[in-house]
Amino acid sequence: MSAYDDTPASAYDTAAQSLRRRTLLGAAVAGTAAVAAGGLGPGTATAAATAFGWSDDGGQYVVDTGAGLVFKVSKSTGDLTSLVYKGKEYEGYGGKHSHVESGLGASTVTLKQTGSTVLITVVHGTLRHYLAARSGRNNVYLWTDKADTSFTATRFIARLRPGIFPNEGPDSWVEGADTVIEAGDVWRRADGHTRSKHYSGVRVMDYEHIGYTTGSVGLWMIRSNHEKASGGPFYRSLLRHSNELGVGLYEILHYNQSQTEAMRFGLQGPYLLAFTDGGTPDPALSAANHDTSWVDGLGIPGWVGAAGRGRVAGVGLAGMAAGHAYTVGFANAEAQYWARAAAGTGAFSCRGMLPGTYTLTGSVTVTAGTATALHTITLTNDPSTAPALWRIGDWDGTPGGFKNAALMTYAHPADVRAAPWTGNVVLDGGDVSASFPCYLWKGVNDGVLVYFRLTAAQAAAAHTLRIGVTTAFLNGRPQVTVNDWVSTIPSPPTQPSTRSLTNGSYRGNNHTFSHIVPASAWKTDPSQYNVLKLNIVSGSSGTGFLSPGTAIDCVDLLV
Repeated sequence: MSAYDDTPASAYDTAAQSLRRRTLLGAAVAGTAAVAAGGLGPGTATAAATAFGWSDDGGQYVVDTGAGLVFKVSKSTGDLTSLVYKGKEYEGYGGKHSHVESGLGASTVTLKQTGSTVLITVVHGTLRHYLAARSGRNNVYLWTDKADTSFTATRFIARLRPGIFPNEGPDSWVEGADTVIEAGDVWRRADGHTRSKHYSGVRVMDYEHIGYTTGSVGLWMIRSNHEKASGGPFYRSLLRHSNELGVGLYEILHYNQSQTEAMRFGLQGPYLLAFTDGGTPDPALSAANHDTSWVDGLGIPGWVGAAGRGRVAGVGLAGMAAGHAYTVGFANAEAQYWARAAAGTGAFSCRGMLPGTYTLTGSVTVTAGTATALHTITLTNDPSTAPALWRIGDWDGTPGGFKNAALMTYAHPADVRAAPWTGNVVLDGGDVSASFPCYLWKGVNDGVLVYFRLTAAQAAAAHTLRIGVTTAFLNGRPQVTVNDWVSTIPSPPTQPSTRSLTNGSYRGNNHTFSHIVPASAWKTDPSQYNVLKLNIVSGSSGTGFLSPGTAIDCVDLLV
């Protein structure tokens, strides 16, 4: 069985995004919150310890956890070169091993045992990486400390042997049978379904672990708290991939694809490679529950234990819209955190935060050992509260509800399961969102039309037309025509410079294009349809699904 979670999209805005988004509180809201040291909490995983220890075979450190897992680390590169669980080797494919980035190369590698913990330190230039084992635990604990931009990404990839775990799911393919359709990393199967390493389809906040199971053996990557990562809780990145050549499990902390934030630096971890007897990992090992007090005495530079961290708690949120989930975000240049707000009240609690000042609302100081409460925060500037003559979609910061939106986080737009990307709609009282395409491209469905009627009184006045977008490719943005009236060409907002719409991500910098359409533009006969035309414009060029494009959040005409 494959461990794949197809979590539906929901809304989030990163620090550069608008206050108007319904699900945002925190990273985009003006003000600060100061966090000082304080406590946090629970959970520990246990297992019976047997023979535990390490040896040096000349080229590698060999660590036996005493619980069925023996792993090896290269003394020259710091690569994780072997993972033997209950006598079976799982590590390596294509002549490559498991490592930080794409492999550090020549490094200084040392080992130290402290009681029932073995810690291996890998130093390569300004980057430091750590691997640890604990007696009786079938886990490899990892940390990465990146000090600067000498590496362009921050990731750890576990490379696993082929043929052990099932090769299934949207992030799997068969190179010997499937056809590459884009950039060497998107594949089409014989049945027309598309597959890619980009199509795990899950936001950071929606998973604690990712991996595979045979039913009798499971191997999982348990993510860290991502405090030093970039992109916020709704960021999607590589999680895993599989094909007939091998399997990959990822911990991605900074990846340039669809990225809206600058890289953060410093120690990140622990994240874990965890073996199980087929089931999912112990919840006590998740980033939210892991008792890391055992790390405090290891002397890892930059490590901040529970006693050096703080907590922020909010009484609630006022002005929440029914039927929507809310997320509270905290961010600064050094760290990021988030917490889910309770349905109904909006109460939230975010613990384990590094001391510092974070973007939130107002100013709050958190002191050691206490929980500082924020009074109820009133949400304002929700664009969905503006009275509209008509509205297509919802101002939720996502293309959710539009045609093909549910498919696009785990498939390519050319997938056979996608409905035709055309999308002319007639507004005669019904909800047409499901007929309106979630993405618009200059080279695919340019010139989508919206037909609507106005009363004589409505046509006698100017109205504001709003088009909300969530990201763009090649600076694609909508220019509008209403009957014979043509808007100016809008300036492009700041968006990620990489692929997005074709690799499972609609998340960029949310932006609203607003046009005041004069009364002279409207049809004065209430029986006649006005025609809104959306054209994608850009100074860049491309073809098909790699032509300039954008993801739609909402389109409306205000009263």
